[in-house]
Amino acid sequence: METHARIPDAGLAVTGYCRGGWFTAKGRAGLQDAVDDNLRAIDWAAALEAHCLVMVVGGIPDGTRDIVGARALVAEGLAAILPHARAARIPVAIEPLHPMYAADRACINTIAQANALRDQLGDGVGIAIDVYHVWWDPDLEAAIARTPRQRLLAFHVCDWLVPTTDLLNDRGMMGDGVIDIRRIRGAVEAAGYDGFHEVEIFSAGNWWRRDPDEVLATCKARHLACC
Repeated sequence: METHARIPDAGLAVTGYCRGGWFTAKGRAGLQDAVDDNLRAIDWAAALEAHCLVMVVGGIPDGTRDIVGARALVAEGLAAILPHARAARIPVAIEPLHPMYAADRACINTIAQANALRDQLGDGVGIAIDVYHVWWDPDLEAAIARTPRQRLLAFHVCDWLVPTTDLLNDRGMMGDGVIDIRRIRGAVEAAGYDGFHEVEIFSAGNWWRRDPDEVLATCKARHLACC
């Protein structure tokens, strides 16, 4: 595969293949389709030698109000794909998303919830920590400290703008918002994480419109200054 060959030739690595999940998108009737999609995602992640497969697990199925059932469906879907993920040696990284996404994107919203799900599912499952999604949590540092090193699979950085104009596509460059990224980084590294920091900025109205060289230079400078 051309992509697989070009990545190491460029001195790069696939830190995380994003994304799997969406187990609840079509409710129980569509669970097997979601499982099949995730099995294919595992194969793609393995082909690219990704460090993990990041999971945006899914929200509440359309037409329901059952977040408890949605979380149970997520657990069932993850359990169904884990044997294949383990065989492929691709860790599954549950990414807790901000509660504003609980209905439509991810019904797992805190590190504590992700840890509880991992305890239920066993080996092969870890956590992707994105500061944009977890910075607000009053139990954040304690939850990170309770997370074993081997579960910490990814660390994403950006910033939360005030005011924000779009709940999905208005993330800020590090230092432009209100997140204490350095404090969260300290907690993650104190728990033993020593992997990459992934800059993840969805910014339809700003950074996506700029010259890529400017964006990369700013990312580097802001990471050094703010992270």
